[in-house]
Amino acid sequence: MNEGYSTDAMNQREGDYVPIRDLENVQLGMFDKPLPCFGCGIGWFSLLLGFVFPLMWYFSAILYFGKYYNKDPRERSGLAACAIAVSI
Repeated sequence: MNEGYSTDAMNQREGDYVPIRDLENVQLGMFDKPLPCFGCGIGWFSLLLGFVFPLMWYFSAILYFGKYYNKDPRERSGLAACAIAVSI
């Protein structure tokens, strides 16, 4: 994969790709990796699994209130859905 690399002839040196870097936003490529649990994240996976094992909702609610989503903001919606499921 050549994601994050320049293919412009001006930026190539002897066939090597030169990484594109954004000095203003250093977290630009931080969340390029896929989410765990088959790509849907811990929160949504726990929500679905919680219908069979309701303790998973409590586990995810603890992660949500413990601000686990600060590590990866993409997890926030799924963990919030589990916290709502626990409260119902």
